[in-house]
Amino acid sequence: MSDPVIALRAVKKSYQDVPILDIDRLELPAGIYWLQGENGAGKTTCMKVMAGLIPFKGEILLNGNVSSREHPVQFRRLINYAEAEPLYPSFLTGRDLLELYLHTKGGNREEIGDIGGRLGVDIFVNNPVSSYSSGMLKKLSLLLAFTGNPALILLDEPLITIDTRALTVLYDLIRTYSAKGVSFCITSHQPLDAEELTVTGTLKVAHKNITLN
Repeated sequence: MSDPVIALRAVKKSYQDVPILDIDRLELPAGIYWLQGENGAGKTTCMKVMAGLIPFKGEILLNGNVSSREHPVQFRRLINYAEAEPLYPSFLTGRDLLELYLHTKGGNREEIGDIGGRLGVDIFVNNPVSSYSSGMLKKLSLLLAFTGNPALILLDEPLITIDTRALTVLYDLIRTYSAKGVSFCITSHQPLDAEELTVTGTLKVAHKNITLN
């Protein structure tokens, strides 16, 4: 049996001594997961912990051997995260951010350029982020999430604030990357289209824990 794409071990996260997550053990085989939970249950915190973006107690393993504690740089290179409401420094352009991601995460520049064109990011990528609408910010964040060579892509509410055309492109990208072995964890209050995506499992965030259904 192959190693899980991600394994959480004794993961705990608190804010001002208030426990938010207390996950003894969770292992996810490769696939596409829908992360569900009530508002305030800790879905976004869970994603930021899984991406190694905020400190936490415990350990997370990627592909069985890349540890969040022992290999933090390599770990973060292998996980991409797109926020529900992305915020970037207003003085930067989308191109600046894209170049930063390509420099730090690597990946195929031509392929990312193609995705940018399909999402429509190429139209505004050279403009300052301060001029972007919420939909433009969302498209940029999705483009950045597919940059590099990730093992796991975390998408927080990816279906909101994007137009129908971009949504069609997003579903196609998830299918294409999943077929290449990339796993996904997606939060969404809106149902994922069953005709567009075959979900491997549903993750429920409740009572500070995550269960796989």
